[in-house]
Amino acid sequence: MKGALEGIRIIDVSRVLAGPFCSMILGDLGAEVIKIEHYKTGDETRGWGPPFLNGESAYYLCANRNKQSISLNLKAEEGKEIFRKLVSTGDVVVQNFKSGTLEKMDLGYESLKEINPSLIMASITGFGSTGPYKDLPGYDYIIQAMSGLMSITGELNGSPMKVGVAIADVLTGLYTCIGILSALQHRNKTGEGQEIDISLMDCQVSSLINVASNYLCSGVTPKRLGNHHPNIVPYQVFSAKDGEMVVAVGNDEQFKRFSAVLGRQDLSEMKEFIHNENRLENKSKLIPILEELLSKKTKKEWKDILDKAGVPNGPINTVQYMFDDPQIRSREMVVEMDHPSIETLRLTGSPIKLSKSPVKMRHHPPMFGEHTETILEQLGYHPDQIDRFRKNQII
Repeated sequence: MKGALEGIRIIDVSRVLAGPFCSMILGDLGAEVIKIEHYKTGDETRGWGPPFLNGESAYYLCANRNKQSISLNLKAEEGKEIFRKLVSTGDVVVQNFKSGTLEKMDLGYESLKEINPSLIMASITGFGSTGPYKDLPGYDYIIQAMSGLMSITGELNGSPMKVGVAIADVLTGLYTCIGILSALQHRNKTGEGQEIDISLMDCQVSSLINVASNYLCSGVTPKRLGNHHPNIVPYQVFSAKDGEMVVAVGNDEQFKRFSAVLGRQDLSEMKEFIHNENRLENKSKLIPILEELLSKKTKKEWKDILDKAGVPNGPINTVQYMFDDPQIRSREMVVEMDHPSIETLRLTGSPIKLSKSPVKMRHHPPMFGEHTETILEQLGYHPDQIDRFRKNQII
């Protein structure tokens, strides 16, 4: 079965995480992705380690499968000409240079659409192409700080904390992917290309969802709540006999069932706890009761009991334990790929399960410049020209 995006060519001149993560998703969906890397250093993440597997960093490997790699000097005139030729054959350019960088090189959207009028360019920056911060560099950690995310993450009396992964980059990659798919649909209808202006800051602010809405509706500045929820009770971490687990009671009916399996049906009938708003108001009274009851059995015992009762719950797993979980295995969330220098390359699978155009792991994360000669030959360059490009540090 063909991939959903088969026939779409992505020219990916981004690096690190947000852009490469976006283009990897597009590649998983069947698009041809050509990754353009700095002719000397390649993608910075190639050096972000340990861990390394035979010289390949785990960080780089996580976001670059289903791509081809070409090394290119975009500051050299001949390098720019090669880039323009590639763009003329492509559908989408993904780039995450600082705002205005490609324009200074005469490689911005306005210049490139003269070559390819139906071109879609997704431009990822820290703060967008407008506003007082448009020229500032954007890093995930800085965005987590400035967006308000860190102010609501961590314990109430502790320090602000970042999320354990580069969540602003990941979300930006997803939003960029959505923007590209929307632009492709628009082009299918009108024939028009367009530029997509995506910023890490905008994406992270958007992803504050209910916390942002709570503030906009109430004017009350949200505080850190640790593992507690601002609007729902009980919805937090509890300690079982052998470790920690999460119980997430989302409505009053679930609370009735929860109270019943705890042997305290009366809790759900008390006026202090009968509705969620009552439980939220009287949280300090309810939680100690629940903590004592849940401490009497193991995580496994509670999971069996609560699952049967239809009460959402789950143990707090380590990453190792998570990858050993039979559910994760059954969903093919660990995949193995052939690689030129790594005997067995294991990567996180795709969560996108399409029945008619399934995701395929077609290409290993490419070695630096692995496909340079092949791609240049496809563009019509003679082997002698390619040798000269190499000698002159064009590739």
